Amino acid sequence: MPEIKKILCAVDFSEHSSKVAAYTSTMARAFDAQVLCVYVAPSLSQYVGFKVPASSIDEFVGEIVTGAESTMEEFLGNEFQGLNASGKVLTGYAAEEVLELAKQEEVDMIVMGTHGRKGIDRVLFGSVAEKVVKSARCPVVTVRPD
Repeated sequence: MPEIKKILCAVDFSEHSSKVAAYTSTMARAFDAQVLCVYVAPSLSQYVGFKVPASSIDEFVGEIVTGAESTMEEFLGNEFQGLNASGKVLTGYAAEEVLELAKQEEVDMIVMGTHGRKGIDRVLFGSVAEKVVKSARCPVVTVRPD
């Protein structure tokens, strides 16, 4: 069986993120694996040119990232006590950033939540989890909301 030494836990800081972290923690303890937790803030670059100054968008994204970094520290302390865990806050499109980080960090597994979107929401927003599952080079564990 392949060794699992590094697990990427992708979260969005919703109420569902604790459940994703619980699955990640269980696997990290079972495999004695390191945890890399990631949150991806939206870049909002697609809104440049909509009569919104780029500087306003950059400031807003900067505030999101600063808040997410603070939330990440708290999240790590609450969810991954006693584990070798670190966190990263990235900016961009969630699926692309998760896949790129997984590749760069050579993770052995990705754990992430799904939102269970159906119908028009799925068509409009797509599924980050689906894109990651289809493109990841390692196993992906998806955790559905309650």
